[in-house]
Amino acid sequence: MHRKIKSYVLRAGRVSNRQQQGLDLWLKDFEITMDNEPLDLSKEFNRAADTVVEIGFGMGTSLLTMAKSNPQINYLGIEVHKAGVGSLVADLHDHQLSNVRIMAHDAVEVFQTQLADDSLAGVQIFFPDPWHKKRHHKRRLIQPEFIRLLVQKIRKGGFIHCATDWMEYAEHMLEVLTAEPALKNQQDNGGYSPKPDSRPLTKFELRGERLGHGVWDLIFIKQ
Repeated sequence: MHRKIKSYVLRAGRVSNRQQQGLDLWLKDFEITMDNEPLDLSKEFNRAADTVVEIGFGMGTSLLTMAKSNPQINYLGIEVHKAGVGSLVADLHDHQLSNVRIMAHDAVEVFQTQLADDSLAGVQIFFPDPWHKKRHHKRRLIQPEFIRLLVQKIRKGGFIHCATDWMEYAEHMLEVLTAEPALKNQQDNGGYSPKPDSRPLTKFELRGERLGHGVWDLIFIKQ
């Protein structure tokens, strides 16, 4: 799988003092750097445990909540924007959490080169950029080729959990995930899943609910 069109655009956004402090002082305690061969996850986390990857964790709010609620699970967060990385690192330091690691790289490259086959308990992708203009649809992260790559890295019985507040993207996601023969929709009727308690509500999502915006969750299991 060759990476040509990226699903994100790096923008020179503002980094707060706290976020910069996280990057300068504590990132080294949580960051995994790219290597020439797949990672030994038990070595990176200093223990053997189920590992879940979150792609595009934003400011890290939901990932932090999940890590606090599930200390028995290892979480690997992938995010390219400095403000979000710095924010999560500062929070991890403040809460003294040891079950989260961060990779500040293109998720496609991470999955292609850094993760062993059948090594993950699951992958979660919450509110990826919908690239709503038709000419930008090619930038969407959820594409058949990328889903096949994720399936390769997830062990049997593992999950892919996506969520979006953009209905047209939800329909696209459902079509792509349903077409992958190695995956089975957790919903027997083949539709969207109710929001599971395991996915924390973000301030962004709560604001959207007040405005009447919908959110669609899709949970598929590797057979």
